[in-house]
Amino acid sequence: MKDPNELLKRITVDPKVLRGKPTIRGLRISVEQILKALAAGVPQEDLLRDYPELEPEDIRAVLAYAAEQIAEEEVYPVEIK
Repeated sequence: MKDPNELLKRITVDPKVLRGKPTIRGLRISVEQILKALAAGVPQEDLLRDYPELEPEDIRAVLAYAAEQIAEEEVYPVEIK
C-alpha cells in the first residue's frame, strides 16, 4: 500500500486550472469528476482507458484526498427522501 502522503502529492490546486478545483497532477481532470464517475459505477479500468493520461495511483490519490477531506470535517448523516 502506497503512503497516503505520497498519493496526496498527486492532487494539485491551481487557481489557473479549473478555477482552483482540486485536480490530478495539474491536468484538467478534477477530483470531483473522478469521484462522481466512481460513484456512478464506472470501473477504474474504463476511467484509465477513457483518460489515458491517468495512472492507477491517480485514482487512489482521489480516494485518499476525499477521505482526508472527510476526516477534517464534521460529518452529518445523509437524509434520504
